[in-house]
Amino acid sequence: MNFIKSRLSLMMFLQYAVWGIWLPVLATYLQSPVADGGLGFTSGQVGLILGVAGSIGAVSAPFIAGQFADRYFSTEKFLAVLLVLGGSVKIILSFQDSFTAWLVLATLYSVLYMPTLSLTNSMAFAHLANSEKEFPQVRVWGTIGWIAASWLFPMIWLQSNLEFQILPPFFVGTEVPDATARLADTLKVSGVIAFLYAGFCFLLPHTPPKRDGVEKLAFKKAFSLLSHRSFAILVAASLPIAVIHQIYFMQTGPFFENQLGMLVTYIAPAMTVGQFAEIGFLAMLGMLLMRLGFKWTITLGALAYFSRYAIWGLISLQDASGPSVDASGQFVWTMPLMIGVFSQILHGLCYACFFASAFMYVDRIADDDIRNSAQTVFGIIILGVGPMIAGPFLGFLGNVFGEAGVVTNFAGMWFTLATIALFTAALVAFAFKDESASLSR
Repeated sequence: MNFIKSRLSLMMFLQYAVWGIWLPVLATYLQSPVADGGLGFTSGQVGLILGVAGSIGAVSAPFIAGQFADRYFSTEKFLAVLLVLGGSVKIILSFQDSFTAWLVLATLYSVLYMPTLSLTNSMAFAHLANSEKEFPQVRVWGTIGWIAASWLFPMIWLQSNLEFQILPPFFVGTEVPDATARLADTLKVSGVIAFLYAGFCFLLPHTPPKRDGVEKLAFKKAFSLLSHRSFAILVAASLPIAVIHQIYFMQTGPFFENQLGMLVTYIAPAMTVGQFAEIGFLAMLGMLLMRLGFKWTITLGALAYFSRYAIWGLISLQDASGPSVDASGQFVWTMPLMIGVFSQILHGLCYACFFASAFMYVDRIADDDIRNSAQTVFGIIILGVGPMIAGPFLGFLGNVFGEAGVVTNFAGMWFTLATIALFTAALVAFAFKDESASLSR
C-alpha cells in the first residue's frame, strides 16, 4: 500500500471509529428505563434523535461541506474544523438527560459530522488512480475502525473478569452493575477521537477546491444529475433502503436485549458481525461489479436487506426471553440469539453491494468539479431524507407493534421492513439502467 493510500485508510479508520463507538448502543441508552440507567425515551423520541435530528446535517451538507470544499477551502482543513466542533458538541451531549437538549444538540452535531462522511469519500476518490479497484481497499479500514471502537469500549469499560470464548464477542466477562448508564461515556470517547482525527487531517493529501468550476454553485450542478434516469432511479431506490437501514441502528440494540436476551455489554460487539462481513464483501466488491455490473450488484444489496429482516421476523415469533446468563452471571448463547447475531453477515452484503456501489456509481457519473457536491447530494438521501422519514416511521411502528410507543412486537416490525426491501429490489431490477459509460468524464 503506497503512502497516500495508507493515509486515506487511516482517515477512514478514524472517521468510522468516531461514529461506531456510540451509534450501535445509543438507542439502548436512550430507550432503557431510568431505573436501569437509561433516559427512558419512547421509540418515537429515539426516532427523532437518531432520525430527524441526524438527517438535518445530511440535508445541509451540499450547501455547507460540498460548496465550501468544492469552491473555497481545501477539503482536509475544512474536515478538521468540522471534527473539532463536532467533538466538542458530542462531549457536551454526554451530560444531558432531557429530550429537548438531546434533540437540539443531536441536530447541531449532525450538521457538523454528517458532511464529513461525504468529504472523506470524495477525498479518497480524488487521490486514487483506480477508484473502482482501490476505493473498497481504503473504505474497508472505516469498517475496521468501527469494529475496533465497538469492541474496545465495552471490553475495557463495561465488564470485568474477562475470559476468552470461541463465539463473538470472544472476550466475555461479568457485566458491571451500571453498564447501561456507562453507555453515555461512548459520547465522551467519540469526542476525544474526533480531536485526534482533526490533528491527523493536516497530514492528509492536499485537496484544493475547484475555484474554476464551470458552475459557481457546485451543489446546483450536482442536483442536475437528477435529470439522468439512472441517478433518479438510484435515488428513488435509496430512499426506502435508507429508511430501513436507519431503523436497523435504532432497534437492533433493543431487539437483541429485550427479545433475544443479550446483555447490554455485548450489543455493540455482537453488531460488529455485520462489519466483519462488510470487510469481506468490500474486498470482493470490485469483482462483483465487474461480473454483475452496478444494476445487479445494487439489486443484490437490496435483497440482502430483505433476507436479514425476514430472518429476524421469523426468530421474533418466539416469546421474549430473559437475560442469557448462567448462575454466575456469565453470558451464554441461545439458538435464536445465535441466529440473530450471525444473520448479520448479510449486513456486509447490504452495505457493500448497495451503498458502497451506489457511492461509486455517483462518482463515476459526476464531473471532476462537483465531486464533493455530488457525493453530498446523494448523501441527502442516504443520511438525510431517509433518516428523517425513519424517525416518525419508527414512531408509527412503535404504536402499531408496541405498547406506550415502544416496539414490543418485533416480528411485525421486521416483516414490514423486509417487505419494503423486497419492493425496492424489484424497482432496481426492472427500472435501473447503467449510464456510467456514456456519462463518465
